[in-house]
Amino acid sequence: MLYRSTRNADEKVTASQAVLKGLADNGGLFVPEQIPMLDVPVEKLADMTYQETAYEVMKLFLTDYTEEELKQCIQKAYDKKFDTKEIAPLVKAQDAYYLELFHGSTIAFKDMALSILPHLLITAARKNQVQNDIVILTATSGDTGKAALAGFADVKGTKIIVFYPKDGVSPIQQKQMVTQKGDNTFVVGINGNFDQAQTGVKKMFSDQGLAKEMAQAGYQFSSANSINIGRLVPQIVYYVYAYAKMVKSGEIKNGDNINVVVPTGNFGNILAAFYAKNMGLPIGTLICASNENKVLYDFFATGTYDKNREFVLTSSPSMDILISSNLERLIYCIAGNDAQKNQELMVSLQEKGSYTITEEMRQQLTSFYGNYASENETAATIREIFKDAGYVIDPHTAVAAAVYKKYQTETGDQTKTVIASTASPYKFTRSVMTAIDETYNSREDFALVDELASLSNVKIPKAIEDIRTAPVLHNTVCEVEQMQSVVKKFLS
Repeated sequence: MLYRSTRNADEKVTASQAVLKGLADNGGLFVPEQIPMLDVPVEKLADMTYQETAYEVMKLFLTDYTEEELKQCIQKAYDKKFDTKEIAPLVKAQDAYYLELFHGSTIAFKDMALSILPHLLITAARKNQVQNDIVILTATSGDTGKAALAGFADVKGTKIIVFYPKDGVSPIQQKQMVTQKGDNTFVVGINGNFDQAQTGVKKMFSDQGLAKEMAQAGYQFSSANSINIGRLVPQIVYYVYAYAKMVKSGEIKNGDNINVVVPTGNFGNILAAFYAKNMGLPIGTLICASNENKVLYDFFATGTYDKNREFVLTSSPSMDILISSNLERLIYCIAGNDAQKNQELMVSLQEKGSYTITEEMRQQLTSFYGNYASENETAATIREIFKDAGYVIDPHTAVAAAVYKKYQTETGDQTKTVIASTASPYKFTRSVMTAIDETYNSREDFALVDELASLSNVKIPKAIEDIRTAPVLHNTVCEVEQMQSVVKKFLS
């Protein structure tokens, strides 16, 4: 299995090289030359553990990793860092099945992929005789940063630098990042939004002069963002796992379609479901849920992607994104894997802030449904599901649940549906508690944590207890245009 750049048909690499590089030379993303078909029957998958399922899916994509290497990476990743044996439990509430992806060490779905990426990366470095230290350079809208920091902290031969929008993450998310231990970790708040942080990181990746300077100093960049194929492949696993478990429990019969709802900003998580569908998993509709930064909803409604709009800070900050990087992989696919056509659209996005796909391309998006939830609808959904089912969800998951209700109303579709539950409510206690009852708004953040524990009867996660009294270790703040100089200073 080789990987191609979405912007250059001539650039081909192996899986381990794609994981190592993160981003293609000209700013393109690596995609597999073809999507492999699942080669294990669902009946057999139904009896497998999460770790066994992960191997059966990932071996099809990461073909230059040996069986021993891949199984070792999986065992190191999906261990006691997760607080449930199932790794990704399915919980039924009202008429949907919530796939809880937040049981890892940083209580967000990013753990599902970022627990394994460091192991895939170090294995790839050995495999490709890399002598340089690897510098993980990442922008985060809240969750990727902490999950990447936790994954790479004190991993020999690596350093990690995380940029986040200083005023664009939740208090808990910020505290998780700025208290991160590890001699190789560096966290920087920027005076700007996530899109500016992400653009700054991408510029550094494509700066050939900087790459030479880095190499002379004994470093090379790689990415932990979802632009890295090593992030995307592990995310496919949990959709396959969820389907197999629904068959095992008798909720569906093998071959029955399910729908999948994903709250998304950067498009990686729903793209993983799209890949699972193309591997033969019986997924009917892929429901793309946006918050008030509804650039993806508008794209599916009109065929035009336009980031020229106001950037809104919401209660679901991990989705406060106007440039959905992973959408490029889908665009490349519906353009007939035509790198030239995709490159033209991406240049238009860079120069004009927008592009419009052809009608022929739009016709290939019929399995997608897009909608969005306002801040009021998000809060109302948290409150309603708690009162009706006694189940507490975070704002991102609430966006998905609200959009699912709209989808049902519009279509009448009663297909069994899995909602990707992307973060623990404990990560967004203020938003969750004030949605349930506005009188909680006057309380201090960690008092709300205790209140949520008594309300939900769910134990406070270790990730939250650990940061209650943890000292702040990272207090660097910079302007967007200072990002490169900050990186150089840290590495020197």
